[in-house]
Amino acid sequence: MKSAILIEPARVTDLPTLDDMIENCYRGDHARMGWTNEADLVGGKRLADGELLTLFASPDTVIFVARQGEDIVGCVTVTDRPPDTAYIGLLCVDPPFQSAGLGNRLLATAEMLCRNLGVARARMTVIESRDSLVEWYLRQGYAPTGEREPFPVPQPEPLFFTVLEKPLGKA
Repeated sequence: MKSAILIEPARVTDLPTLDDMIENCYRGDHARMGWTNEADLVGGKRLADGELLTLFASPDTVIFVARQGEDIVGCVTVTDRPPDTAYIGLLCVDPPFQSAGLGNRLLATAEMLCRNLGVARARMTVIESRDSLVEWYLRQGYAPTGEREPFPVPQPEPLFFTVLEKPLGKA
């Protein structure tokens, strides 16, 4: 019997495994098993070397991991951006665990932290050509702001992010 999946703040000892899991969720052949990958849109690594450690060390960021036993099977980050916004990023679930509600649980955990921080809204960016993922966020209550941001790394075909926001009630 598989153990329950727990969501908790990441530990520094999780970072190497977490970095591998993020890469496997977003890029490469393993990512193609899931519906949320960027494997056919973007080349290279999802995170620059040391980027995850920088996020972990930031006093404004919390990284949550979804853990089944000792395995990390999902994650999400929340970065406080005063005065009234928090940025939600790196929401990913290992493909074999997708479509079972874990993404919803991770997003709900991130939004609860946002409410506890007292921010008025959650903000995120999604590659605009990933229609099914944008639609999933719309079903979660996010709405496009009308803003677009260029993808930070040049690609053969130019990519843009669409900015999504969700108003949050009080905790």
